[in-house]
Amino acid sequence: MRRRPIYYVLRLVLVGLLVSGGWTAFVLVGSSWWTLAVAVLLAVAFAQLALVAHDLAHRQVFRTKGSSAIARRIAGNLGIGMSYGWWMDKHTRHHNNPNHDDLDPDVAPEVLIWATSSAAGRRGLAGFVTRHQARLFFPLLTLLSIDLKVSSIKALRAGVVKRRGLETTLLIVHAAGYLAALPLVLSPLRALAFLIVHQALFGVYLGMTFAPNHKGMPHPTGAEDYLRKQVLTSRNVRRGWFVDVALGGLNHQIEHHLFPAMPSANLRRAQPVVRRYCAEIGIPYEQTGLIMSYRQALRHLHEVGAPLRTARKPRNIQPRRAE
Repeated sequence: MRRRPIYYVLRLVLVGLLVSGGWTAFVLVGSSWWTLAVAVLLAVAFAQLALVAHDLAHRQVFRTKGSSAIARRIAGNLGIGMSYGWWMDKHTRHHNNPNHDDLDPDVAPEVLIWATSSAAGRRGLAGFVTRHQARLFFPLLTLLSIDLKVSSIKALRAGVVKRRGLETTLLIVHAAGYLAALPLVLSPLRALAFLIVHQALFGVYLGMTFAPNHKGMPHPTGAEDYLRKQVLTSRNVRRGWFVDVALGGLNHQIEHHLFPAMPSANLRRAQPVVRRYCAEIGIPYEQTGLIMSYRQALRHLHEVGAPLRTARKPRNIQPRRAE
C-alpha cells in the first residue's frame, strides 16, 4: 500500500510528453492527410491520460484529497473532456457492487445488454443491436468518447456533480480549444476526418482497457461477502510489459478491486499473495490472456442475445395430412 512517488512522477511526465508531443505534431504536420496519423497518436495519448486520471481518482498518486482533486479535474475535464465528478460517482458504484445487475451502472441495460433477463422484450433497433451485439461490440466502442461527453453534460445540467461551476468551465475550455484548433490548422474536410478518427479510436482504446476486467464474469446476487464479490466478478490478464503499459495496470483487476487505493505499480506484487489465499479458501481466481479475455466477453454478449435470435427464427410448420 506504500506510495510510489518516483513511478508516478515518471508516468505523469511521460504521459504529459505524449499529450503535448501529439498536439505539437498536430501543428507541425499541418493541413496534410498525415494528420490522421497524429489523430491515432493522440487517441493513444488521451487513453493513457484517462488511465492516469483513474489512478488519481483512487488517490493512488497524492496523499492529500485536495491535490488529487485538482489533478484529476485537470486530467479528466480539461485533458480529455469528461466530467470527473460524474465519472467518479459512476465508478464508485461500480466498485461497490461489480457486475450487479441492479447496482452496477457499468452493466445497466443500455445499448449493450449484459444480462439475459434485460434482453427480453427488446424490439426495433434495440432488439437488432442486442441480437448482434457481439459483432457490434467493437464498432460501438467508436461512440464511447461521445457517450462520455454527453453523459458528462447531462450530469452537469442535472446539478448532481460537486464543483459544478468549475467542472463546467474546464469542459468548456477543453471543447473550445479542441474545436478551435481543428479549423485553424486543418482544411474543413481534414478537420472532420481528424475529429472522427481521433474520437473513434480513443473510444475503442478506452473500451478495450475495461472490457477484459469484468465482462463475461459472474453476476452476483448481492449476498456474497466483500472478498467473493470482488474476486468472482473480476478477471486478471496475464502480465507482460506491453499489457502492463497498454492497460495501465488494470490487468491486475482482482487486486485493484480488493485494494482500490493501492498504486497500480504494486498490484503485481500483491497478486501472488491474493492468488495463494484464494486457493487456500477455495475461491476461483480467474486469469487469462488478453485475446482470450476479449473472446470471453464477446461469447457472453452472444449468449445474452441468443433468446432474441431464437425468437426470430421461423417455425417449421408441417403440412397437415389429408384424412
